[in-house]
Formats: sequence, C-alpha cells, structure tokens
Amino acid sequence: MTFQTLDDLDDGQRVLVRLDLNSPVEDGTVHDNRRFDRHAETVNELVDRGFEVAVLAHQGRPGRDDFVSLAQHAEILADHIDHDVDFVDETYGPQAIHDIADLDGGDVLVLENTRMCDDELPEENPEVKSQTEFVQTLKDEFDAYINDAYSAAHRSHASLVGFPLVMDAYAGRVMETEYEANTAIAEKEFDGQVTMVVGGTKATDVIDVMTHLDEKVDDFLLGGIAGELFLRAAGYPVGYDIDDANLYDEQWEANSEKIETMLEDHRDQITLAVDLAYEDDGDRAEQAVDDIEEKSVSYLDVGSETVMEYSPVIRDSEAVFVKGALGMFEDERFSVGTAGVLEAIADTDCFSVVGGGDTSRAIEMYGMEEDEFGHVSIAGGAYIRALTGAELVGVKVLQR
Repeated sequence: MTFQTLDDLDDGQRVLVRLDLNSPVEDGTVHDNRRFDRHAETVNELVDRGFEVAVLAHQGRPGRDDFVSLAQHAEILADHIDHDVDFVDETYGPQAIHDIADLDGGDVLVLENTRMCDDELPEENPEVKSQTEFVQTLKDEFDAYINDAYSAAHRSHASLVGFPLVMDAYAGRVMETEYEANTAIAEKEFDGQVTMVVGGTKATDVIDVMTHLDEKVDDFLLGGIAGELFLRAAGYPVGYDIDDANLYDEQWEANSEKIETMLEDHRDQITLAVDLAYEDDGDRAEQAVDDIEEKSVSYLDVGSETVMEYSPVIRDSEAVFVKGALGMFEDERFSVGTAGVLEAIADTDCFSVVGGGDTSRAIEMYGMEEDEFGHVSIAGGAYIRALTGAELVGVKVLQR
C-alpha cells in the first residue's frame, strides 16, 4: 500500500473528509444502510483525536428521484457516531465557508450533496478537476484531505480526485481496509486452494473477473444469470429468454464467444450448477440440469444439490472470494444458493471477502454476522474493478 493513512496524520487539524453515504431513497426518505456504520469508524476516530471535520458526500444523480439533500444523511450519521453533526445547505458557498471556519476540535459538519455542484460530475482528468472552482475554493480552508469513499473510487469526480492534487491527502479507515481486502486476491500468496463464488446478473463482469483471475483461482463456482449462460455454453437448454424477459439473449449474443472459449480453456477450474430452482404454484421447486429438455420456466436460484456440491469446495479452501449472488436471495424461497455458500464460508476458517453489489446484504438478512467473514465489502463497481485489475482513479491519486 503506497498511500498515507490516518496513522500518518497529526491530531487536531481541520480536515475535509470524503465519505460515500449514497443510500436508497423512498418517497423522499433516506434509508439507513451499512455505509454509515462503516464510515462512522473513521469519523469517530477523527472526533476522538480532536479534528475539525467537514464531510463531503454525494446522493443520487440529477434528474433521478434519489437526488436529494444530505440533511437527512447528517442526522443518520449523528446516530451512528453518537455525536452531534451539523449540516449546511451549501457545498462551498459563503455560508459553508463561514461554518467551516467556525469548527472547533471534535465538531462534525456535513456539506451539501457534491453532485449539486456543476464542477463535480463530468468524468474528467484529475488535473482538470483540481482546478475547478469547487476544489480551489475549499482547499485553503483545510489542513488535509481524507478520502474514505472506496466504493466511489472508480469515479473521476472533483470531490474524489481533485483535492489530492492540491492538498496533503490521506486514506480513511474504510478506504484502507477495502483496498487491502479487495486487492488481496491479486497481491497475496495463498498456499492452499483459492475459490471464487461468481454470480450476479452481468455476464461481462463475470467474464472479466474470471479472465483476470484465472491464474489465481483454483475453482470458480457459478450461479445467477451468468451461471445460466455458462450452462448454455456447455450445451444445456437454459440461458434463454422466455415470455417477456430480457435477461439472457442479448448478453449471450455479446459474450457467447468469450464464454465458450473460457469453458474450453478452463473447464477444470469451472464448476457449474447441477440443479436450478423455480417458482411452482407459489412454492420453490427444483430441477436437475440433466433433466431439462426445454426451458419453460424462469430459474431464480441454484438448487439444493448444487449447494451441497459447492459447500465442500469452500470448506477445503484457504481463501474464498464472492462476487455476486447465486439467485434472487431477496425472496426467501430463492435464497438457498446465496445464503448456503455464505454459511459455508462463515463455518470455514479461511480468508474471505464478500462483495459485489447487494450480495453482502444477504449476510444480515439470513442471520449471519459480518465478523464471521474476513471482509464484507460495501463497494460495488469499485470491487469489480479491483477484481479485474482495472485502475481505481480515486486510489491512484492518493498514491501519488
């Protein structure tokens, strides 16, 4: 790791801290999520060490229903750190500058949604972002900049990449731990078996991850829509759209050659589902893949036999990484695959990282504890990029 962390920062300074508090919004109400709890660790440490803290964060995108003020986020953050958190409805206007100047040691101030600034959103080079009015106005108000928003580190936005070019810059605790865990598969050496559970809805993501990690991973356990497309490539009559669905055929057309090549070149590393689950009169039903003559139902999970085959592989592994769900786990009937492999990981003394979109939500939903896993990532797009070896621009500027 080649960036500075909070361990390198002297106490009691005024700091600008970038968090990722982006949350679900329903009817204008911001919902609490695990990101608040994670970032609270960084904020609490800064408060305890007497820093004057101003928080930058984003919410939604212009034109969408979830594009709202951060006023509610300030209240939620206050609950998580058990400390007063003030809010100002400007990001770098006169009132924001005034409130920043009024900060005392241990104070926390949330600035308004960064995406309400014209300078924030366009994806541009860090050098361009560092010269924006947004960055140039705030940089002289602080002693240091701290980026804790690993989950947004793949975005070249002003609040993420501009400040490190013009200020002393440090990684917060979330940035530090996410980076270490999510790059471990590429950077750590494991003596025993390395297994990766790969699912989700995007075949391209799965192919990119598997292609990049084919020399690091001994066994890929497949599920989800991507897993069904691999079954199609293996000659089974699944992985097709039926009725009005639009999940498979377009992805197959775009990725079939790569999937077929991967199966041909790495068949001994790829384990496919042996049965699939579907809805039958409101209940869960399962069908062996070998018994499917024609796809006539939508498959919503891998089957119980598949979980029984995947679990021993996990238990024999020294390291297990999870990218994506094996089924529609939000519906308890179709949680067997995702919850089953997570339970096997929790029961195994191995190095483990769980991430990829909302997959990690299944841990809490099905009665498991985060401390049963090595690391549970709150990152989506950044996690995928880390697994595929793609550059994270928000990390790169910290490493300068």
